[in-house]
Amino acid sequence: MADRTAPNCHLRLEWVYGYRGHQCRNNLYYTAAKEIVYFVAGVGVVYNTREHKQKFYLGHNDDIISLALHPERVLVATGQVGKEPYICVWDSYTVQTVSILKDVHTHGIACLAFDLEGQCLVSVGLDSKNTICVWDWRRGKVLAAAPGHTDRIFDISWDLYQPNKLVSCGVKHIKFWGLCGNALTPKRGVFGKTGDLQTILCLACAKDEVTYSGALNGDIYVWKGINLMRTIQGAHGSGIFSMNACEEGFATGGRDGCVRLWDLNFKPITVIDLRETDQGYKVARGENSRGLSVRSVCWRGDHILVGTQDSEIFEVVVHDRNKPFLIMQGHCEGELWALAVHPTKPLAMTGSDDRSVRIWSLIDHALIARCNMEEPIRCAAVSTDGIHIALGMKDGSFTVLRVRDMTEVVHVKDRKEAIHELKYSPDGAHLAVGSNENTVDIYGVVQRYKKVGECISSNSFITHMDWSTDSKYLQTNDGSGRRLFYRMPSGKEVTNKEELKLVQWASWTCVLGPEVNGIWPKYSDINDINSVDANFNNQVLVTADDYGLVKLMRYPCIRKGAKFKKYLGHSAHITNVRWSHDYQWVVTIGGADHSVFQWKFIPERKSKEALHIAPQETLADSNSEESDSDQSDVPEMDSEIEQETQLTYRRQVYKEDLPQLKEQCKEKHRTTAMKKRERAPGNGIKLHFIHGYRGYDCRSNLFYTQTGEIVYHVAAVGVVYNRQQNTQRFYMGHDDDILCLAIHPLKDYVATGQVGRDSSVHIWDTDTLKPMSVLKGFHQLGVCALDFSADGKRLASVGLDDNHTIVLWDWRKGEKLSAMRGSKDKIFVVKINPYLPDKLITAGVKHMKFWHKAGGGLIGRKGNMGKTETMMCAVYGWSEEMVFSGTCGGDICIWRDMFLMKTVKAHDGPVFSMHALEKGFVTGGKDGIVALWDDTFERCLKTYAIKRAVLAPGSKGLLLEDNPSIRAISLGHGHILVGTKNGEILEVDKSGPITLLVQGHMEGEVWGLATHPHLPLCATVSDDKTLRIWDLSPSHCMLAVRKLRKGGRCCCFSPDGKALAVGLNDGSFLIVNADTLEDLVSFHHRKDIISDIRFSPGVGKYLAVASGDSFVDIYNVMSSKRVGVCKGCLSYITHLDWDKRGKLLQVNTSAKELFFFEAPRGKRQTIPASEVEKIDWSTWTCVLGPSVEGAWPVISEVAEVTAACLSNDRRVLATGDDLGYVKLFRYPVKGKYAKFKRYVAHSTHVTNVRWTHDDSLLVTVGGGDTCLMIWAHEPEGLREFKPCDSEESDIESEDDGGYDSDVTRENEINYTIKALSTNMRPMTGVKPHLQMKEPSIDERGSRPPVSRALPQPEKLQTNNVGKKKRPIEDLVLELVFGYRGNDCRNNVHYLNEGADIIYHTASVGIVLNLTTSCQSFYVEHSDDILCLTINQHPKFPNVVATGQVGDTGDMSATSPSIHVWDAMTKQTLSVLRCFHSGGVCSVSFSATGRLLLSVGLDPEHTVTIWKWQEGAKVASRVGHTQRIFVAEFRPDSDTHFVSVGIKHVRFWTLAGRALLSKKGVLSSIEDARMQTMLSVAFGANNLTFTGTISGDVCVWREHILVRIVAKAHTGPVFTMYTTLRDGLIVTGGKERPSKEGGALKLWDQELKRCRAFRLETGQIIDCVRSVCRGKGKILVGTRNAEIIEVGEKNAACNILVNGHMDGPIWGLGTHPSRDVFLSAAEDGTVRLWDIPEKKMLNKVNLGHPAHTISYSPEGDMVAIGMKNGEFIILLVASLKIWGKKRDRRSSIQDIRFSPNSRFLAVGSTECAVDFYDLTLGPQLNRINCCRDIPSFVMQMDFSADSSYIQISTGAYKRLVYEVPSGRQITEQIQIDRITWATWTSVLGDEVVGIWSRNADKADVTCACVSHSGLNIVTGDDFGMVKLFDFPSPEKFAKHKRFLGHSAHLTNVRFTNGDRFVVSAGGDDRSLFVWRCVHAPH
Repeated sequence: MADRTAPNCHLRLEWVYGYRGHQCRNNLYYTAAKEIVYFVAGVGVVYNTREHKQKFYLGHNDDIISLALHPERVLVATGQVGKEPYICVWDSYTVQTVSILKDVHTHGIACLAFDLEGQCLVSVGLDSKNTICVWDWRRGKVLAAAPGHTDRIFDISWDLYQPNKLVSCGVKHIKFWGLCGNALTPKRGVFGKTGDLQTILCLACAKDEVTYSGALNGDIYVWKGINLMRTIQGAHGSGIFSMNACEEGFATGGRDGCVRLWDLNFKPITVIDLRETDQGYKVARGENSRGLSVRSVCWRGDHILVGTQDSEIFEVVVHDRNKPFLIMQGHCEGELWALAVHPTKPLAMTGSDDRSVRIWSLIDHALIARCNMEEPIRCAAVSTDGIHIALGMKDGSFTVLRVRDMTEVVHVKDRKEAIHELKYSPDGAHLAVGSNENTVDIYGVVQRYKKVGECISSNSFITHMDWSTDSKYLQTNDGSGRRLFYRMPSGKEVTNKEELKLVQWASWTCVLGPEVNGIWPKYSDINDINSVDANFNNQVLVTADDYGLVKLMRYPCIRKGAKFKKYLGHSAHITNVRWSHDYQWVVTIGGADHSVFQWKFIPERKSKEALHIAPQETLADSNSEESDSDQSDVPEMDSEIEQETQLTYRRQVYKEDLPQLKEQCKEKHRTTAMKKRERAPGNGIKLHFIHGYRGYDCRSNLFYTQTGEIVYHVAAVGVVYNRQQNTQRFYMGHDDDILCLAIHPLKDYVATGQVGRDSSVHIWDTDTLKPMSVLKGFHQLGVCALDFSADGKRLASVGLDDNHTIVLWDWRKGEKLSAMRGSKDKIFVVKINPYLPDKLITAGVKHMKFWHKAGGGLIGRKGNMGKTETMMCAVYGWSEEMVFSGTCGGDICIWRDMFLMKTVKAHDGPVFSMHALEKGFVTGGKDGIVALWDDTFERCLKTYAIKRAVLAPGSKGLLLEDNPSIRAISLGHGHILVGTKNGEILEVDKSGPITLLVQGHMEGEVWGLATHPHLPLCATVSDDKTLRIWDLSPSHCMLAVRKLRKGGRCCCFSPDGKALAVGLNDGSFLIVNADTLEDLVSFHHRKDIISDIRFSPGVGKYLAVASGDSFVDIYNVMSSKRVGVCKGCLSYITHLDWDKRGKLLQVNTSAKELFFFEAPRGKRQTIPASEVEKIDWSTWTCVLGPSVEGAWPVISEVAEVTAACLSNDRRVLATGDDLGYVKLFRYPVKGKYAKFKRYVAHSTHVTNVRWTHDDSLLVTVGGGDTCLMIWAHEPEGLREFKPCDSEESDIESEDDGGYDSDVTRENEINYTIKALSTNMRPMTGVKPHLQMKEPSIDERGSRPPVSRALPQPEKLQTNNVGKKKRPIEDLVLELVFGYRGNDCRNNVHYLNEGADIIYHTASVGIVLNLTTSCQSFYVEHSDDILCLTINQHPKFPNVVATGQVGDTGDMSATSPSIHVWDAMTKQTLSVLRCFHSGGVCSVSFSATGRLLLSVGLDPEHTVTIWKWQEGAKVASRVGHTQRIFVAEFRPDSDTHFVSVGIKHVRFWTLAGRALLSKKGVLSSIEDARMQTMLSVAFGANNLTFTGTISGDVCVWREHILVRIVAKAHTGPVFTMYTTLRDGLIVTGGKERPSKEGGALKLWDQELKRCRAFRLETGQIIDCVRSVCRGKGKILVGTRNAEIIEVGEKNAACNILVNGHMDGPIWGLGTHPSRDVFLSAAEDGTVRLWDIPEKKMLNKVNLGHPAHTISYSPEGDMVAIGMKNGEFIILLVASLKIWGKKRDRRSSIQDIRFSPNSRFLAVGSTECAVDFYDLTLGPQLNRINCCRDIPSFVMQMDFSADSSYIQISTGAYKRLVYEVPSGRQITEQIQIDRITWATWTSVLGDEVVGIWSRNADKADVTCACVSHSGLNIVTGDDFGMVKLFDFPSPEKFAKHKRFLGHSAHLTNVRFTNGDRFVVSAGGDDRSLFVWRCVHAPH
């Protein structure tokens, strides 16, 4: 039998020939040690040219495609391709990994670059978005990520002269990036007119914001800022692939084969033309037409490195630049398949699709000869004498050359298909040539290669051939997997197998045949092994496959799935492998990577010595993943371990999925939910004691705490047990099975890990039982092992996913430091090295691994142990390299580093637990023995056997058996603590006696439970085949136990408590004496499980026995006979109850049937539902029927109610269900979905619940968790509130406290994103820039050369402008009138002790100085601001956070974001891009000011916490299903905050990285119901106040409602403010002003007394949206867009800011001679604004929405057009109405006075313009109108002489009419001659240029030409103000754009003298005033 272990010899990579020049660039550099670093295939190569040595970095598992050098030039970063590609940062000196960066990119990593300090690394992915990611690479942390571009990015670089700036370039783009917070914000480079928009291939940054970039056409583009400054044309003949900056200047390399050097100002220095070299592949081919192409250059001092597309590296010395030196070459383009080795010399020959054949010297590591052929080469062979080399070609021919001088001997072409294999016979006489035409031809060598035979039995292409040693036979393999034999040289097939028995083969390169069966995996028939070669001397075989693996196996390997050692390096398929002639080396060649790898073979005797060299190849796990066929040399797996490895812990339903399931089910049951539901009971229960310890599948989970208590876990509960008092305390934070527990080195904190889809680890304090941190987000299915580091700062965890992922955490911060796949096999234990916290070990099924942290990853190496054993436990010893592990065979393995030193036999059977002591070790095993050892495991000092005989008298129970399997051991307080598989916890005294402390059932489900009729006892029976009696009184111990022959599922005490009936799983049942547990009687009548058993009440005459085969048998207890059988049930019987008289039985079945039977005969009865309730039942444990209907949850499809029990006073029903919840209901539970209290402690299903005889305790048992839990019953009114109190019920009540229009609007508002906005007017027709233009007369050429006509008149009358007309260059935002109060709240604050205030409107943050009333602006937001908060911590003065609207959360520029900025300097401090798709609706700073809380408008209403200074997300969680309005930190906390919203208030805690939340509990106050909550404030002693929609304020302590301040306001309480200095609280709401009340109130700290303020706004209802309190002043923001300051002493109101309260603002009119203007809006007001005074002068309420407004030419009258079709003329001086008229029924769109003040033109949506003659007086009779207008009127302009009017319409048509006749002018000549008084039209040839390319959905809405006639300013649906030259007849004219408004500008106007531009906003109801900057004279 051949040895089936892996061979003991191994391979070491010695040399790689080649360089990756194809599809990669900028990948070749000098390191600090003057070595050269580059990559090829999957290997990083460091090549020392002086010593001609190579070092290899082998940390990648696929092709490397990018490389960057750290500025200090020692570290290298490389990125690879793959499904989950990663980046390695490694040291070029030691070639060891420093850091691994993973889990962000997909597909591959295209570019990498370090910043100037080398702290940050930027990477670009190959995914569809070309994601750009910035890393803190040492910590493996992502700092920022953003979509890079829609097309490929080719290069990225940090700007080395300014911090936080990057540049990226690629297909048709270049982008300049700013990094701030976690946001990368791009600006596209503007090519302008300087150069063509084209693909940029490479770049380099220089000083003063200059960037040099190489373009596809060979030009160099020079950028200044983001603009193209100049181009250097023809720098190269074609594409510039590489650019490298150094101290002296820049080097560029191009496709033209030249390298050019430039100085620091990019003036040319010199050119190096590599095409003129006499070396290199292209030169030899004479192919300079295609020429060589430079892919990488590196300039250092006087040396230049050049990498070419053809896998060659040149080194050029600058002063001798015409002699480039070729230092590395390899094959290039096409695949590399041919490989042969010389029979007597250390030479290898290769041939490739690049048509070259090359000879390599394996000793000198050099290319010694090359010859180019005509055809691609596919295979090669060297004749036995080494004189000839034969090459098989792709075209079916083969050529023979002389090795000596590469001259041709013969060229034969007999086939058309490729030749894939050829071989010379050992005697040198024949050459066999195998082709893809399924044949092998035999040629005679001596006969000048004449064909002498052919083999034709194959039916597929020939893949491999081997000759026999006597040259008489040939064996072949073909593509169909057949192996054939032929006689030579005739080629006749040999079919007789006997003949072949004795054949010896000269070589073995075939992949088929018994000798190489083992190269194939066990169950595969795949053909992915391309090549093998056997080394007969050393009996090893090397194979090469499609996955880039080289494997070493024993030869022969007969059985499939042999063991091997594997070596990575090649990336994709390896096409061929051969041993050198003397077996010193293995040569492998890669198909796609063009490279030749040379491996040194280290035979067994050598490999012993080589152990001391750091083994390089251990990065690739060299011992393969085991297959099972080889277990021959591994001991049998222990049954217990076998069981444990098969547990999956998968759940049908994870608790995490419940909220979603509930939502889905709620939808179905909406109707029933509306009905009034039964309220929850007043009583509660509290967990009192648990009998149980999880030992059957967990280990080392039992410890002493600091205070000497004992901590362990069972079910979903962490238990702290006090052995002196025999009491327990519980950590209830988990919601499913806990699987592991680790204790902090200080023994005060404990970490526990649980089952779950996204399973979590909790670190909690054993004293307070509060969570310190919750870690989640990385482990699926569950967490199975944990360990703290020695300093207590780190925690390691292992998951239950298929890869058993290992994560290393900084647990306090909740940060993942590193993660890595652990192993395919189950891991049982993880331990962090106590001396070096960067190292750890894992041990488990058939492995032991040693890990060390590298950045965000971990690097693991398998322990070398010869045969692989399963390890059950491991500890570190007294020094950092000593490790001790316990195996499943009972040995202790002693390791030093990764090497097994020796083993010691310790136990019979597995060693399950071990513990390191000061001076030794303690171990425990399956044999039930605890052993103490000295510190080297030399001798065993003492053993303790766990036996009943030594059990001490104070024990709390009984040992079930002697020598139970020991699963956990811990020492402390002079004792040894032992946990057993049987669920016992024992304390062993050093002197020998053993005390039993806690016990529970063993593995198996527990179903049977009965409480004693008059004593505090209960009985349980379980599948573990035991019946146990427990004492429920304070002694909490097991009184008696009895083993049964079978497991049991039910039991019951007789009414007198003397007998106990037990039903077993085989269909039998027993009645035993309740004291001694001895049999009284037993029966066996049924086959299926006995599922329930009950004595009849009274004397217990009858016994009803229910079974799984759907019968209930009734027995007479006295006579021990069966007296009746109840038939008729269709399914398994689940529950039984007797009535009080002992006559009637109630029966439930698993098919949800409810039956009644009469005793004793068992006759079935039908009883109507109404009667059932009247029956007096002796017990109630049924789960069906109208009186318990409400106990079934909404999600009953997945969560059955498994058990119920009614209390003896018949008030409370307790239930248990499949999800592990125990619930209490008020009985009877009628109507669906009653409210309840629920308690989580059991992990999976609760199988039974029972009240004790006096209702003082509730006892529950869990199925899978084997626990018996005892709950103390706390009747109504007695219980004080406890934090672990229940969650309230599922469905909130539908009544939410009323309706309010403002709340509804705010909840339902849909924030549009500017970038996606569509047109606001219902336009039709073709847009102006898409219309075909008619050529004008001038263009038709009909005008005479010398014009006798008048000169063309001015387009526009340019009056009232000074002597010289000056164009306007720029607009600067001067003033904003507006405040966003109608749908945003809490957004007005004081700054600088009340000197300034801050607020926002549109996308602008505004700081207003109250003394000068000057405004300053923050304008970095790209879209509307929705929320604003200020940082109140003195360390961060004037720091403001604002959150904006956004699109999807894909981290691109349109994503929602939060800006943190300095209100005084307007400097952005951080930008946080977030995943809150839709927008950010609330922000709040924490008490220390370091954390920021944000809430999103996304459907999940996510709540996120940020470290804003770093831009790092700390935690994020789904907030609520409905809208959250506000979330605020408690003013004294960094971890507690409260969120309020639609029917929602939640109290949150930040624990590490996790957010834990509690719903508010209302049940404490009678009839309190959950309302919509709008605002929140805080008081001392954990008080929280929330304002509601009904005007009440709720007062909460912790999360319990303690009182309600009724009607604090009459309407909704929209805002509350907590004053930090004195604790007073300000509230603001919606209220009618009255004598005693107002919408603003100031309260004391407890919200007991208040003082109301009246806002003197003149409104009928005041609605306050924002309040803030300063020194003696209160700042109020209202729904009506006013900001008011109220004095606290005198209650005086001062209005600081006014604005329109509803929009859009349609009308805008500027005064002809003063700097004032009017605005008219939907809110029915017209307002007069003064620019120099910066305030509103007046407002008029019109009572109807106004639409347009215009001044008369003298400024003495104002015309206003209304939405209802009316128009009004006011006198400016008195504001009296001069006249009004309504001739139209729909909205007036524009209204204009003629320049001569005679006519008034009124344009409306009724497609008409009406003319009125003002000289006829105020009765305003219409004198004429313009007809035939194709659509509604938008804008109108009079001509300067008042005789024409131009009209722009909704059909994108501009028309001209005569005034006042209304006749249309169609003659273009006539129109061209008109001079216009004003121009506000967006249509017309003169303004085609104002329409932009992306106006497909959105329009230019308004325009205005300046008084000078030189500029036109426009507004559009995207909210942009743009400034153009006028006229602008060319399409897409150049312009400047100004941001700030929200979507939809409605109007824009110049003020007189062109001093200002006023723009009016649609969505933002704001007026922006821009100062015009004129060009200098």
